[in-house]
Amino acid sequence: MITEEMKERVTGWFAGRLPADWQPADVMVDREEITVVLTIADAEPQGSDAALAEARSGRASAFREDSREQRMEIAQEAQHRFERKVSWGVAVGEHRELWTHVSAPVMTRLRQPQRLVLDTLVDAGVARSRSDALAWCVRLVGQHEGDWLAELRQAMGAVADVRAKGPAA
Repeated sequence: MITEEMKERVTGWFAGRLPADWQPADVMVDREEITVVLTIADAEPQGSDAALAEARSGRASAFREDSREQRMEIAQEAQHRFERKVSWGVAVGEHRELWTHVSAPVMTRLRQPQRLVLDTLVDAGVARSRSDALAWCVRLVGQHEGDWLAELRQAMGAVADVRAKGPAA
C-alpha cells in the first residue's frame, strides 16, 4: 500500500523540482509508477469544436517534443530517488494525454461466473480479450465508485498510521 506520507513526499519533490511554468502538476503514485500530468495553457478557441480539439492536441504534442530532454532528466532523478518509473502527461483544457505510461500485468484467478462476465464483454465486442474486459471493468468501477474508493483509501491510510504508532516487532 502506498502511504499518504509517500504520496506527500513524491508530490512535494516534484513541486520543488519542476520548473515554475510547469505548475500545477497532478502527481499520482502507485507501487510501480509515478505519473505526472502537467497543466499547460489552453488553445485559443477558434472555429468548431473539432478545430479546438485539434489545436489542443497540437499544443500537447508541441509541449511533449519541446520538453522531452528536461522531462527525461527529471524522470531519471525521480526514478533513482523513489524506485518507480516516471510517466508524463499533459492537460490542455479538456484534452488530456498520457505518454509512455506503465501497463503493469496483474495476475488474478476467477471462477466461472466472473469469467463468463468477461467472455460476454469480449463476445459483444466491448473488449478484445479477457484482459481488456477486466481492465474495462476496473475503469468502470473507478468511474462510478470514486467517492467510495477515496473513502476506502482514507480508511486504509488511517489503519497504516495506527500500525506505525504501535509497538515495534
